[in-house]
Amino acid sequence: MELLQDAEVWIAIGMVVFFAILIRAKVPGLAMKALDDRGAKIQAELNEALRLREEAQALLVSIKSEREAAERLGAEIIANAEADAKRMRAEAQVRLEDQIERRRAMAERRIANAEVRAALDVKAAAANAAADLAERLLTDRLQTMTSDPLIDRAVADLAGKLQ
Repeated sequence: MELLQDAEVWIAIGMVVFFAILIRAKVPGLAMKALDDRGAKIQAELNEALRLREEAQALLVSIKSEREAAERLGAEIIANAEADAKRMRAEAQVRLEDQIERRRAMAERRIANAEVRAALDVKAAAANAAADLAERLLTDRLQTMTSDPLIDRAVADLAGKLQ
């Protein structure tokens, strides 16, 4: 009986009784079930994280391809705009040159018309001045002479020619 007085024996007996109660109460099964449930929950979370990662990678690939398409479209738009600007610049240059040529021709016609009018005005002024001078000369001669010898001679010659 000395064995019953040893503290280590009582600790061993207590441990055996404790494990027997645990087994009888199905604690290891409940603990295993809790661990399995926790493992399943963690596995579900890992599966969800993996699915989200794959979706994120697919979305990243999609966004990259959309960005590349947008960059190509932007480059194409810029190239088209530059081509349109060059074409418009060339058309504007041609229109400007045409307009300058038309205005130059119109100015030359106006200058030519002005020169013709000026020449006509000079001729008309010269004719008026000559007529005024002739009138004054004839008026002065007629006032100073009673008879013009040239006119008398012309009238006599005319009388001879008519006979």
